[in-house]
Amino acid sequence: MKPTAVTRISLRTIALGYLFILVVLPLFIILWRTFENGIGAFIASITTPAAQSAFQLSLIIVAIVVPINVVFGVITALALVRGNFPGRNFVQGIVDLPFAVSPVVVGVALIMLWGANGWFGGIENLGFKVIFGLPGMVIATIFVTLPFVVREVEPVLHEIGTEQEQAAATLGASGWQTFVRITLPAIRWGLGYGIVLTVARSLGEFGAVIMVSSGFAGVSQTLTLLVHSRYIDDHNTFGAYSAATLLMGIAILTLLLMTLFERKRGDQ
Repeated sequence: MKPTAVTRISLRTIALGYLFILVVLPLFIILWRTFENGIGAFIASITTPAAQSAFQLSLIIVAIVVPINVVFGVITALALVRGNFPGRNFVQGIVDLPFAVSPVVVGVALIMLWGANGWFGGIENLGFKVIFGLPGMVIATIFVTLPFVVREVEPVLHEIGTEQEQAAATLGASGWQTFVRITLPAIRWGLGYGIVLTVARSLGEFGAVIMVSSGFAGVSQTLTLLVHSRYIDDHNTFGAYSAATLLMGIAILTLLLMTLFERKRGDQ
């Protein structure tokens, strides 16, 4: 049964109203509170030493997490698609585990493992501090971003099959040559989409990172922790909105990149 014009208009109105309340209205409030004192005040707020340190730390975490997730994500995807080994279903479940576990629980688990009284807490006696430092924040971020590269590359590998790889092997290509010249170009857009998702989640992660970070400005405070600290601890509402706007700008850029990669992947 074809819906009437009134039904279509009503459904569209409800959908647009829902999006307006949940997305547009909060963004408008953030932008209004950010720029109500002028763009100069906004620039001054995001260029303070604490804000610059938080931004740099966020970028450092991204620079460490993304290559690790790319390497192990592609290897895992290849193993799951091309391999048939005992425990394959178990590995599939491990990959999806970050989707099911609360990031706060992840942070608590890392403290129990790497904290002073944890299973591997003795490593601090060697001068290597994990919890409340950069290593703990990196480990937490790697865990929560684990599935993205795997789950974006995996369907592409299913789609391209193994015919070209087998043909290359028949012609004498080594495994590495086959991967670089055949497999990698075929999965590049799916891999790129997974990288963009990983970057976005790394920059926006809060729950797991706050559990393993000291939260001290200039030491282990990311952009998301800066927003929390300014709003809750310092009662600096304007500073919190300014930092949130900076994050929102990065999120919009990420969304544009995701759209580009999605179109490129659809054109393959």
